[in-house]
Amino acid sequence: MDTAARKHSHALVTQLRDSQIYRDYEQAFRDTTGLPLNLRPIEAFDLPHRHDPNENPFCALMATTNQSCAACLQLQRKVEEQARLEPKTLKCFAGLCDSAVPIRVGENLVAFLQTGQILLHRPTKQQFKRTTRQLLKWGTAVDLKRLEEAFFQTRVLTKHQYESILRLLTIFAQHLATLSHQLTVKEQAGESPAIARARIYIAKHQGDELSLNEVAKAVNMSAFYFCKTFKKATGMTFTDYLARVRVEKVRNLLLNPHKRVSEAAYEAGFQSLSQFNRVFRRIAGESPSTYRDRLHAGAKA
Repeated sequence: MDTAARKHSHALVTQLRDSQIYRDYEQAFRDTTGLPLNLRPIEAFDLPHRHDPNENPFCALMATTNQSCAACLQLQRKVEEQARLEPKTLKCFAGLCDSAVPIRVGENLVAFLQTGQILLHRPTKQQFKRTTRQLLKWGTAVDLKRLEEAFFQTRVLTKHQYESILRLLTIFAQHLATLSHQLTVKEQAGESPAIARARIYIAKHQGDELSLNEVAKAVNMSAFYFCKTFKKATGMTFTDYLARVRVEKVRNLLLNPHKRVSEAAYEAGFQSLSQFNRVFRRIAGESPSTYRDRLHAGAKA
């Protein structure tokens, strides 16, 4: 990942964390599930739930020792590497699950939502003995009595319960992706009143057969000058920008499991399914049916 992408991700995550929608969801998620939640930039590689109000006491103790902390950091790096396209769950050396849900804007990965520190089965004495053997092998200095108490306090969820929680995060990730797209375009567009009006006009009429000439006329510019100005302000051609706006609309519509792909495509303004499938795959990196199936996989489990 290049330096510019990392800087963009960190800046974007700061803006998202400050947004009302994220603050409201974060609080509701923590209150409802009792689990930690963190919105992380790409390649952060620190402990995601350190000092979270819902941090697992066992994990908090593990974070105080160098060897076990290093193991946790390695797990975080691995789970993020494997979650670049879809949610991923991995288990740590003690058997606890940690998960990352990617936030993608088109083909670009911009951030992760992370939760976890749970068990998918009741903790056992045998499991704790295996954990302590590994800690002793590392030479970890820790109060084993406190550690055992904390281990057996670990939150236990069924596989179906945890998959449902991850599905909620996947849906929320789509909302954050849309917000990320809006923030990025706004940043690129700067304060140009004409470009701002053009974006508003496009958002309002995206479901119609929209042409560059029509939008240029709406903001009192010639088609040639509008095309040049719009590209300079947004970093995209008018056609590419409109396609991305429509794809984001489709992705939001498909959050409804009863919405058919063809219905979402026409509702977003695409004039043919062949064009829609081609554009969606180019921007999202997968077919719309694959995207919908992956989005609703948790509900079918």
